[in-house]
Parts: sequence; structure tokens; C-alpha cells
Amino acid sequence: MDKQSNENITMKFNEVAEKYDSQRRKLIPCFDDFYQTAAALAQTNQPAPRILDLGAGTGLFSSYILEQNPAAKLTLIDLSQGMLDVAKLRFGDNQPNITMFTGDYSTFESSEPFDCIVSALSIHHLEDAAKQILFDHIYKLLKPGGLFVNADQVLGSSPFLDQLYRSDWEAKIEATDLSYEALQAAYERTKLDKMAPLDLQLGWLRTTGFIDVDCVYKYYNFVVMYARKPNV
Repeated sequence: MDKQSNENITMKFNEVAEKYDSQRRKLIPCFDDFYQTAAALAQTNQPAPRILDLGAGTGLFSSYILEQNPAAKLTLIDLSQGMLDVAKLRFGDNQPNITMFTGDYSTFESSEPFDCIVSALSIHHLEDAAKQILFDHIYKLLKPGGLFVNADQVLGSSPFLDQLYRSDWEAKIEATDLSYEALQAAYERTKLDKMAPLDLQLGWLRTTGFIDVDCVYKYYNFVVMYARKPNV
């Protein structure tokens, strides 16, 4: 991700960090199914799996994972320190199994591989070429048999479908009690989106070397993608 894009994203999300969680439920019409499905997929056969959360924000996705596996060892990384400050409040001070980093996850390195890597509503901010590079990087960071779960937004496979997705989303969020300012801020943030079609992304994951690649959940343009690194 280029420096200017990083700065734009960081600024926008720092501004909204404190209100982010309460607004997100209203901005994602399929909120419960979306996060619960993604968290359910992020389960491994390890009693205390090492899990990396890319673009972790306020720790919302990680909190769902911890509900299902309190012994998980989580590493959260995000460009926005403001978001991670909210995550620290969410998880409290006495969380030896949670580590947080402020930075660009596309260049994150670890001396120990992960059992599972997850991301929610972040990778769609990357250009297509950067997405493909990231998928390759994720593959290398995973243990053999490791899982990648990406809960994200995708581009419609045709202009008609993409407009259908957008119209449905706008109608549903405008039916909530979000203020005019909050709605306008949400629309402004969509200008940072660089979504890619679902089928294209599933193909990139397969090309990278992942197996058992699937879209497990889909609600208009909200999807949960799943992929597994081969055991050998």
C-alpha cells in the first residue's frame, strides 16, 4: 500500500474510531451472520492457536474469535493507532495472549508462523495487485494446514449487480437512526474502497496455492472467504 493511501485511510479511521463499533452494526445489514460465520470458520484443531488479525481496527472480529476460543493467542495489526487504542479498552490491560502492532500489515513479518490469519473489512482498501501480493504473503505466514478467513466486501460481477448491491446498502443504512453526518461520513469512506469481484479473488487465492477455497457466506457484496494452506 502506498504512503499516501496509508495516510488517507489512517486519518479517516482515526476520526471515526470511538464511534466505530456502535455504527458498524448499523452500517452492516448482515452484521451478526457476517461476524459469527467468520469467527466460526477461524477455528483450528489447536487448543491455543496463534491467530493474526489484519486491519484489526477496534478488535471487533478478534473479540468474536475469543468468545469461541478464549485460549487463542491473538496478534492485532492496524494502521490506525486510534482504532487500536479502542481495542486496548475493549480487551483490558490483563490480556497476555493479545499483542498489538500499529503499522502496514502488508509488510508484517513474524519469526513464528500462524495457525490462522483473519481480516474483516480491510483488504478491499488495497489495489488489486496489492491484494494478490498480500495473499501470497499470508500464505507464507501460515503454518502448513493453516487457515485464512477474509470477511470483506466485493465488487459486483457486473455494473448492474454492483449498483444493485450499493442501492440495497444505502436503503438499509438510511432506514437506521444514523445521523446525517454519520451517513455522509460512511459514504465518504467508501471512496477509499478498491473492491474486486469475488470470483477473481477466489481465483487469486487458488493461484497462490491455497486449497479448499470457498465463499462460505454472501449477502449482496458482504462475503466471507475461506482458504486453507496444504498440510505439506
